[in-house]
Amino acid sequence: MEGKVPTMLGLDEDAWAAPDVVVLPLPYELTTSYGQGTADGPMACLEASAQVELHDVVLEEDLPAGLTFRTERPWSSEAGNLLEQLDDLEGYVRPWAAGDVFPLALGGEHGILPPVLAAMRDHPALEGDLSRLTVVQIDAHADLRSELDGEVWSHACAAARALDLGVGRLIQLGIRAHSLEEEQRIRDDDRIETHFARNLMSPCGGAAAWARLIASLNAIEGPVHLTIDIDGLDGTLVPATGTPVPGGLTFWHAFEAIDAVFGAAKATVVSADVNEICRQEGSPLTQFTAAMLATKVIGAHVNARREGRWTASCSSTPGPRPSAPRNTFSWWN
Repeated sequence: MEGKVPTMLGLDEDAWAAPDVVVLPLPYELTTSYGQGTADGPMACLEASAQVELHDVVLEEDLPAGLTFRTERPWSSEAGNLLEQLDDLEGYVRPWAAGDVFPLALGGEHGILPPVLAAMRDHPALEGDLSRLTVVQIDAHADLRSELDGEVWSHACAAARALDLGVGRLIQLGIRAHSLEEEQRIRDDDRIETHFARNLMSPCGGAAAWARLIASLNAIEGPVHLTIDIDGLDGTLVPATGTPVPGGLTFWHAFEAIDAVFGAAKATVVSADVNEICRQEGSPLTQFTAAMLATKVIGAHVNARREGRWTASCSSTPGPRPSAPRNTFSWWN
């Protein structure tokens, strides 16, 4: 991609300073099944982020709050097929999985999740073993299909493929669009804990269901990856996302969930992504909402650092980092 890449929050960045937080634009869109436009999502989000207020009320100061941010140039690939592109995605993310920096990926369709998690196997907290990892998924869709239209790497299969890679636990919230196959897997796979939107947002029992969810998030132990499909929010807040669905989380529900994940006393959020972002024409609402969520994730990470729930695992390496293909996906059976 040519030209200057907008930085997260419009901040001035030193390309040679060792970063504390790295933002990774992943304009990947190969398996979307309804609306299009997620390939432009990361740039739309970054552009909108320049209009987000820097003040974080939890931190009681402005971002970057003494830390160094870096916005990487967007991922790109000349690979000739989907599996090779997934390998390229993994290779792009892997240099930032060393434990010395917090990586936040911006998508792109939700198909980015498996390669991001494959890259995070190198994190010192995981030591190559994804069974140690809890994935928290904010989403309208369960993404647990075995395939969609014959494609096992469809964005509708992202959570299923994450579990197939060996992820130890999956906590889902906001789910309200799923198939019978997915409902059966939720019942049968004891690694999956799903909090349906119909319960969380119920006019009668919603408060109690939400309290149970927050208690579950607070009780997480060990390394965590947070994946936020923005269609987990109600469709009125993100009308331009690939598959907007009514009946979803409010903006403040999403914020409280993010705080609960990062605030879990025995957990460490090692990475995160915000995905299924599309550029909304005629209004910046969708991309601005995505930028607000990404900013909240960063602020929650900064607060976790301050409170001792995240510490760098190794020395930072300034400047560009090399990557090498692992071919996780090219050899997938």
